[in-house]
Amino acid sequence: MLARTPRTAVTLLALAGGLVLAGCGSADDPGSGAAGTSATGPTLAVVATTPVVADFVRNVGGDRVEVTQIIKPGVDPHDFEPSPADLQALSKADLVVQSGVGLEAWLAGTVSSAGYQGTVVDSSDGIAIRTGGAEEGGHGDPHIWHDPRNAKAMVRTIAAALAAQDAAGKATYEANAAAYAAKLDALDKANQIKIDSVPPGQRKLVTNHDAFGYYCARYGLSFVGSIIPSFDSSAELSGRQLSDLVAKIRSSGVKAVFSEASLPPKTAETVARQAGVEVVGGEGALYADGLGPVGSPGGTYLGAEQHNTDTIVKALGGRV
Repeated sequence: MLARTPRTAVTLLALAGGLVLAGCGSADDPGSGAAGTSATGPTLAVVATTPVVADFVRNVGGDRVEVTQIIKPGVDPHDFEPSPADLQALSKADLVVQSGVGLEAWLAGTVSSAGYQGTVVDSSDGIAIRTGGAEEGGHGDPHIWHDPRNAKAMVRTIAAALAAQDAAGKATYEANAAAYAAKLDALDKANQIKIDSVPPGQRKLVTNHDAFGYYCARYGLSFVGSIIPSFDSSAELSGRQLSDLVAKIRSSGVKAVFSEASLPPKTAETVARQAGVEVVGGEGALYADGLGPVGSPGGTYLGAEQHNTDTIVKALGGRV
């Protein structure tokens, strides 16, 4: 049985007290720091919560923004704790952008402790939220970006927020957003073509946690179940639930269990072994809650989503 990892005893008050000692950001985050000047005009200091949102901001903002990404690659956003450096970055931000739908439950208290009084942009605004299952906190499913149409809506929201903060850059933001939207359309089309190559009876998905509902709904996959039956990867699960999932995998003819890059693979491996099916992990693990390391094939949203689709399609018997 997996259990929630205990949180550390660090409080937001203690973190706020550490601001005087903290730098503007980590050494591996060249986008951190206060607003400055670029070749085309003033830059905005933008704090983005997740790797996906940070990637969107970078694509829309170009060299008019400096982005501090709070959650690093491979870190589970459901059980994240901010650091003193995160509060320092927030205290100097011109704009804060979150993914939304309750994914960043820690953000409101952290923003308050940092003394930030500016705009917090919720990139999920206007998106139809998936409900059902074992919702955490009543928010619904926060993994909205796994449908590229939702990603386009997030990008539009981010572009509008940047333009509201930096009117001189409005044309740049709108042009960048339009160019990136075309790439999202191409990704969406390629995903569908690849998934259509999977035999209809084999379009069935089992993952670590319930993170691919939007993806399944968009591309016509059947979501059989998840090892953690929740939108929140830190939720607890029981042995009975695991046994039920194994039985469901066997009875439904599922071909593979997919592990996720930000979660330990052990339980997925155990479930797959008991069900007698393949487990897809290691370099093939899916990007469910974030992206891969900077510079890796999954280090951008477009790369991570292509990786996910290629991995799923190959394991289910399709062509990429």
